[in-house]
Amino acid sequence: MATTGLYSPHVNHPEKRIARNILLAVILILFALLTLFPIFYMIMSSFGPAVATAGTSRSIIPRVWTLDSYKAFFSFSKYSVRWIGNSLIVASATVVGNVIFASMAGYAFSKIRFKGRRWLFGLILVAMMIPYQVTQVPLYILIANKLHMTNTYAAMILPGVVTSYNIFLAKQFFTSIPTPLIESAKLDGCNQLGIFVRIVLPLSKTVLAVMAINTFLSSWNTFFWPFLVTSKDYMFTIQVGLKTFKFANETLFAPMMAGATLSALPMFILFFTLQKYFLEGVTIGAVKG
Repeated sequence: MATTGLYSPHVNHPEKRIARNILLAVILILFALLTLFPIFYMIMSSFGPAVATAGTSRSIIPRVWTLDSYKAFFSFSKYSVRWIGNSLIVASATVVGNVIFASMAGYAFSKIRFKGRRWLFGLILVAMMIPYQVTQVPLYILIANKLHMTNTYAAMILPGVVTSYNIFLAKQFFTSIPTPLIESAKLDGCNQLGIFVRIVLPLSKTVLAVMAINTFLSSWNTFFWPFLVTSKDYMFTIQVGLKTFKFANETLFAPMMAGATLSALPMFILFFTLQKYFLEGVTIGAVKG
């Protein structure tokens, strides 16, 4: 039998195959170490002493191991805990908005025939190609100058309550649902909302989970937009709050790393508990539509 693929040139040469595998393993290990090093450095630094440091006086492994930096993070501001709560509120609301509205839009584009459907979906694809930074100035003018919504949860939530990528992701997945299944539901007297809620959504748990995970991580890690629309300490998210640990000539580095470690915990928990959905999310949008 003919053999094709990555291993085919070395099937009859075990020495070359072993050497090739070792080389690949070394390269992958090096990339893994480069990827994990910032996380390792962040966690190690969070156990250092809670003192201000200059840019050249830091070490990878702290000389003194202590939990004082975590205590310093929570005592640094009376809103330290609220910063985490703000991030949780914003990320959760953004997830709910995207799961509801993006899935409804994706269903409409994939299964409902209406005039201008292709043009509207084309506009969504164009919106995906526009860099995020390009929209920040007009969006800020709208939120701050026209609607006067700065220092509110709405200002941080509404711009991301539904994204073009999630609409595209939902549309591509819903396209794979057999149309005869929906037509038979119509013959039984089920309206579009009933079809969407009772038939489509139960079949779409995977794409909804992937959508929720990616949206939560993106919203939780966002710094620039919350930084633009908040100026009061009590409305900071955790990412914006960490910036207050840096001063003109020095930085409360270890407490800042303690806060960064705490802010990374939800991502670690999501990844290790929902690895299956992360892997499925790589190819879930590759359905032919």
